[in-house]
Amino acid sequence: MHELTLAQVAKGLADKAFSSEELAQTLLARIAQRDGELNSFITVTPELALAQARAADQRRAAGETGALLGAPIAHKDLFCTEGVLTTCASRMLANFQAPYNATVVEKLAAAGTVTLGKANMDEFAMGSANENSHFGPVRNPWHTEHVPGGSSGGSAAAVAARLVPAATGTDTGGSIRQPAAFTNLTGLKPTYGRVSRWGMIAYASSLDQGGPLARSAEDCALLLQAMAGFDPKDSTSIDEPVPDYSASLNAPLEGLRIGLPKEYFGAGLDPRLGDAVQAAADELRKLGAQVREISLPNLGHAIPAYYVIAPAEASSNLSRFDGVRFGYRCESPVDLTDLYKRSRGEGFGTEVQRRIMVGTYALSAGYYDAYYIKAQQIRRLIKNDFMAAFKEVDVILGPTTPNPAWKLGAKNADPTAAYLEDFYTITANMAGLPGLSMPAGFVDGLPVGVQLLAPYFQEGRLLNIAHRYQQVTDWHSRSPEGF
Repeated sequence: MHELTLAQVAKGLADKAFSSEELAQTLLARIAQRDGELNSFITVTPELALAQARAADQRRAAGETGALLGAPIAHKDLFCTEGVLTTCASRMLANFQAPYNATVVEKLAAAGTVTLGKANMDEFAMGSANENSHFGPVRNPWHTEHVPGGSSGGSAAAVAARLVPAATGTDTGGSIRQPAAFTNLTGLKPTYGRVSRWGMIAYASSLDQGGPLARSAEDCALLLQAMAGFDPKDSTSIDEPVPDYSASLNAPLEGLRIGLPKEYFGAGLDPRLGDAVQAAADELRKLGAQVREISLPNLGHAIPAYYVIAPAEASSNLSRFDGVRFGYRCESPVDLTDLYKRSRGEGFGTEVQRRIMVGTYALSAGYYDAYYIKAQQIRRLIKNDFMAAFKEVDVILGPTTPNPAWKLGAKNADPTAAYLEDFYTITANMAGLPGLSMPAGFVDGLPVGVQLLAPYFQEGRLLNIAHRYQQVTDWHSRSPEGF
């Protein structure tokens, strides 16, 4: 049963080929047996899972239907889950049990999903490798000496290793799409405001967005259907109707205009990943699409602007973790200042401290105008570039990452090298656009992905293109040897 996709799970449950409880027991046993090799889970929740599975089976027996009713998933460990540890992979929250459910958790529970556990991640979602976790790094099931990407690396590794058919993730600068590319999954970052951020512990509030990680576009459509929608509890949530994402999956691609930005194919891109993009473009041409070159002239400014804005917002968001109200508190503080300093110094890991310091510096008197305001101005230029491009084309195609997954520890001594791996993904977050990564081949035995970007609220178009591509290719159906 562990080989089933989310869509196949839905069919099996509807056909009574197995029960939700049987499926949950099978996958819980598989997690217990195999996750020691990967460290993809921080917390496994067998009692909760089996209770939810039995409830789903009862709902089906009473005549209720639904694609996700009884389907097992995992949640990235920054979605608050009532009564369950929600740690953000940090010592700061290592003993924090959320008193309520995030809206995403609530929506998926209402749809009947079964929560098998909380997935490992980079601490407070800060990282591109899932090596910045208080609970240890996550390993890539395609090659366990390599990273799975981050910050949603635990979610990605668990799905890729067939421990769970789908999982939630969050994407601040590529943290769904990059691990999807590294582990041969489909990952979708929705339009900013499409999925509620309420109960999702914040890293950078104007950039964070929740979304699905699964083995196919069809599965992502099922998960996004339940996740999306207006939430009055989230001031950034947008009241926009949610279409039936599954209904448009098979729409024809004739006449689709695809843009290839010339700035994507510079010196920083592994040429083999460039070849994968061109091969994907060729397949889409065969399906009726037109492909043309476009320009995003301000792309080169994205990395420095992002790494001012995101740390600035992080320094503000993480100021609440002070050792006073909740979270980690140092032993025997001598005064309030000592409590603050040692609680934060001991509770936060190196990368989180680094970003807090960068962000605080950028927001400080004398530097705010020179750094933060300038970065926001660049952000507007990047958005304007996309708006101009979407007057010429319907979607933009390119690499998801500059390189395939690197070995564990390879970039630890040079944080900037890891930051540069976000080059192709961060612009979607800066502009608030939806983006999707889909499997597109292998380099040295490691998966690589290509990325599609679309105008606001056109997640359905992205899922449609990816699904049609996955009907004529088999990259997404391949599984890591041994898993």
